[in-house]
Amino acid sequence: MKIGFLVLAALFLFGCVSQQASQEQDFELSGNAIVYKSPTCGCCEGYINFLKETGFKVEVKQAPHIESIKREHNIPQKLESCHTTFIGDYFVEGHVPKEALEKLMKEKPKIKGIALPGMPIGTPGMPGPKQEEWIIYSLNYDDSYSIFMRV
Repeated sequence: MKIGFLVLAALFLFGCVSQQASQEQDFELSGNAIVYKSPTCGCCEGYINFLKETGFKVEVKQAPHIESIKREHNIPQKLESCHTTFIGDYFVEGHVPKEALEKLMKEKPKIKGIALPGMPIGTPGMPGPKQEEWIIYSLNYDDSYSIFMRV
């Protein structure tokens, strides 16, 4: 009797986990993305291609003075990267990986946006293998920031 209960419990738990995993796999990123970039930035082109491959319709805007975009949205210098993307109501600063974009679009938190500072090796658009943990930050409406996720 105990074995039968354990088998049923295991099947139920496996079914729940399996269903949750398949729901996560079924999530597709899509929509419009506007990327502001410097005309001379090559890695930005790599990120634009990544966004297109991920499912976004991408509009590129050359911004010779990209700093003005960052200042307009109060993106702290500590969180800056080489390009700024807007997806829906959010900004996405830098070479943010797919996992963070999925979390942002699924959860729709009440924040201004997310950022991966600098240009870490191995991130979308940056050559080379991943060498370190990536820390993606969220910027709140009071301009404070905190860790959004680690990849």
